[in-house]
Amino acid sequence: MKQKLHSESSGCCNCEHDHQENHNHVHNHDENHNHDHSGEFNLKNEVLPLIVIFSLYAPGVIFENQLHNTFYSIGEYLVFIPAYLLSGWSVLKTAGHNILRGRVFDETFLMVVATLGAIAIHKLPEAVGVMLFYKIGELFQDIAVSRSRNSIKALLEVRPDYANIETKGELKKVSPKTINIGDIIVVKPGEKIPLDGEIIDGNSQVDTSALTGESVPRTVRLGETVLAGMINKMGVLSIRVTKLFDNSSIAKILDLVQNAKSKKAETEKFITKFARYYTPIVVFISLGVALLPPLFISGASSSEWIYRALILLVISCPCGLVISIPLGYFGGVGGAARRGILVKGSTFLDVLNSVNTVVFDKTGTLTKGIFEVAKIVPSNGYDEQELLQLAAKLESHSNHPIAQSIRKAYGGKIDDFEVRDYEEIAGYGIRAKVENRVVIAGSDRLLHIENVTHDNCQLEGTVIHLAVDNIYAGYIVIADELKEDARLAIQALKGIGVKKTVMLTGDNQAIASRVAQQLGIDAYEAELLPEEKVNAIEKLLNTVGKHSKVAFVGDGINDAPVIARADVGIAMGGLGSDAAIETADIVIMTDAPSKVAEAIQIARKTRQIVWQNIGFALGIKGVFIGLGILGVATMWEAVFADVGVAILAIFNATRAIK
Repeated sequence: MKQKLHSESSGCCNCEHDHQENHNHVHNHDENHNHDHSGEFNLKNEVLPLIVIFSLYAPGVIFENQLHNTFYSIGEYLVFIPAYLLSGWSVLKTAGHNILRGRVFDETFLMVVATLGAIAIHKLPEAVGVMLFYKIGELFQDIAVSRSRNSIKALLEVRPDYANIETKGELKKVSPKTINIGDIIVVKPGEKIPLDGEIIDGNSQVDTSALTGESVPRTVRLGETVLAGMINKMGVLSIRVTKLFDNSSIAKILDLVQNAKSKKAETEKFITKFARYYTPIVVFISLGVALLPPLFISGASSSEWIYRALILLVISCPCGLVISIPLGYFGGVGGAARRGILVKGSTFLDVLNSVNTVVFDKTGTLTKGIFEVAKIVPSNGYDEQELLQLAAKLESHSNHPIAQSIRKAYGGKIDDFEVRDYEEIAGYGIRAKVENRVVIAGSDRLLHIENVTHDNCQLEGTVIHLAVDNIYAGYIVIADELKEDARLAIQALKGIGVKKTVMLTGDNQAIASRVAQQLGIDAYEAELLPEEKVNAIEKLLNTVGKHSKVAFVGDGINDAPVIARADVGIAMGGLGSDAAIETADIVIMTDAPSKVAEAIQIARKTRQIVWQNIGFALGIKGVFIGLGILGVATMWEAVFADVGVAILAIFNATRAIK
């Protein structure tokens, strides 16, 4: 996990190669850095070698003339060569490894040629200075990566270590991976909830900050769902496990973080291609600077022009770019994670920059998805209790929030054997046999498909119609509430320049119209089946233009195809379905639609920082390359142009996490 997180931003020497090559380089990079046994960055272990190098380098610079005047300059070599090897060993080793694998033209090659050339023309302090300040640059880079990683590291810390299971009247601690669905676990105050499940005894407050980024504790009661990674704050909870550990919320989040680095942004791909052509061009230009002027310019010294060529090599190292750009995106992903927004790769941060149309699902996304039975209207001889009982039995196998609200309103025990031949009709409703009678429950359209005669076609609200043996039995009205920040979410999107907001829902026209009007949504489509939502998204994709992107925000299993089809799919992760979360490019753990605008703002800030670094690095290097060719810049200026620019770019990149 830690190596994968590191590799997005620490592979400065080989960032121009593909993902697998990057991985191999990072492995070498980590071997040559001082990390503790756990792989964590250790500042003390990193600083100690620098102290040793400085203890050799500083006296060497001070007494350079005296050391140079020793027999064959042996004193100078005895001081500077050990300092050179200590500071530059990782670069020398990586360059040699890459050359053996056929990858000659990279940053390490430039540095090795430049410094060995400096030693050859007896510029030992400069050669050591290049390697030493590069090592200092790597130290700052590792500090920056460590800071960025810490924003995501909290997710690792909430991984539950054990679960309490009752055996023979005693609580026994076991691995969460050994717990099965249906097992009962006990969570004491202060303990992490190890698996997703339903509370069957007790009530408490839980800390959800690891999952959602929200610090305010949430009250949970009997019958409510709790998720792995939450921390129990008060009472003892007995929980019936509903998901295996590998399928739990926290396991999925950790998997998202592990794989976030695998999808590179277009800007990173641009730099990859740029570096692939840039490095050999620099090498041949430097070769020309070393060889041509002495041939064509009268009185030109070969040693002077070789020195200028070596300066050009050092200045040209693309360190600031290949370090700071991945680090900038890594910081953006980390900064989003701190706010409860999980981005599955830097490519999706780039896409968010171009989003000008945001499409929302309604139920569970803009509304709370917490339904309650508001009205029961029986027909054809049925009474309210009988209608509710029929509906509860029919909905006994469904996990849909509407089904849960009906079962909750009924409150009675349901025998599973009473319900047979259960069938869900996607987008319409349910059909099953209850007590040897064919019962259907669903939308008005289902009644028309089944040719059930009824008069209640245009009803306000979420309505579940029922029919028994093709005879209309009545309807149940279900109430849902808007989320507190739903209106704020639409306002925030318009405030940051999103041109169009759209709502797609399977609910009826009356409800869709009312919700769209309340929230200020620009357009809506109602009574859509899942495949019709996909068609609606495709129409939008065809109308927004080549350089504009469409984002879809949803939470239900029926939203997964639409999330996959949109340019960027955003899922509500707190209560959203597994299918939606796995399909999505971005997961909002707070279930707050206002986080969509925040995600876009983070993406814009990240890209701004990345392009600042590109412009800054190329601009400074361009100036110093000119000065180097003219002979104005020395090797010390070259060191600043390379490592100094890299360090400043790293500091700028770390702003993305804030």
